[in-house]
Order: sequence, then C-alpha cells, then structure tokens
Amino acid sequence: MIARRGLLAFGLLPVLPRPAHAGTQIEEPLADAVRSALSRAVANDAPPRPAFDTIEERLAYLKWLGTASERLERREAEHQTRVEFLETLWYESKRAGLEPSLVLGLVQVESGFRKYVVSSAGARGYMQVMPFWARLIGDGNASRLFHMQTNLRFGCVILRHYLDIERGDMYMALGRYNGSRGRSVYPDAVFAARRRWEIDVKRLG
Repeated sequence: MIARRGLLAFGLLPVLPRPAHAGTQIEEPLADAVRSALSRAVANDAPPRPAFDTIEERLAYLKWLGTASERLERREAEHQTRVEFLETLWYESKRAGLEPSLVLGLVQVESGFRKYVVSSAGARGYMQVMPFWARLIGDGNASRLFHMQTNLRFGCVILRHYLDIERGDMYMALGRYNGSRGRSVYPDAVFAARRRWEIDVKRLG
C-alpha cells in the first residue's frame, strides 16, 4: 500500500476515471458520401475563433461566456480551463448548427463535464463518443477523443448527423446519440439540463 501511494505521488500509476453511466452510439453502415462529409467535418481542429457581424452579437457572446462560466464553476474550479471549454463548446456547437445550451445539457447528462470519463461500453470524454467513430471518420486514433476540442468536434458532428437522419427531430436524434432511440428518458434528461443553460444563450440569436 505504501509503495502504491509512492508511485501515485510520482505519477507512475494511472488514475482511472470514474465510469460514465450514459448510453452509447450504435455503429451503423455509412454511405461513402456521408462518411466523406463527416470526415471533412471533423478534420480541421484549428483553435476556435468565433466571428461576429455586430458588436451587439459579440457583447451577447461575452455575457453568455461569463454567465456560463459562473454556473460551471462548481464542476470546474480552474477559471482558464472553464473558459477554454466554453469557448470551444460554443464554437463547435455553432459550427454544427446546434444550440450551445443543448450541447451543454448533453455534456451534463453524458459525462457530468468530466474530460477523461469512460463508460462501461468504452464511450469517451465530455460527449461520450464511441471509439469506432475515430476509425470511421477520423484518423483511427481513439485516444484523441480525450482531447477537448476533438471530443466536442466529434460529438457535435455526430449529433448533427443524427439530426439530419431524423429530419430535424431532436428527440429522435438524441435517442440515436444515446443508443436509446424511441425511449424518452434520455432526451427528457437532456432537454431538462438544457433549460439550465438556455436563458442567456437565447440572446445570441
């Protein structure tokens, strides 16, 4: 026991993340055109640089960022880490045509905002992305799903893909994302969590 404590102190033993209890995406065949489109969508991982047409939009974004950061503080105490996470989530949500409040709700339900969490089925990170997606549309390196922007990029692109399949029906798209299509528990939980985050996001238009 003493030896193990010593190894942990020097970082020589891995600290295993607490498991997540969310569901998982189910691997389905992808048409070549869909696979290519999704691969292009996740390929560019340049740092997020939001652009605004007006000063009012930028001010609304900064207000959202400050408010969301305050609300997230009890889950992530380090200010810079919170801000980087929220900036990236906002950027990736908008890039995929999703509401940041919805994605925040999904992350809350899926992982509880834990970066390195792994589900019993192997889903990884903030948005609990299954490793098979790295093979289908990424570079095959599933360990990159623990990288913040990669995880959020994949998660948002996958949810957008499911939303397109379900012709805009977010209830059914969330069911696909969670591997529980047609059952209400998961979509209801995400929608409920979204309400915590959506008040200030609405002002972004």
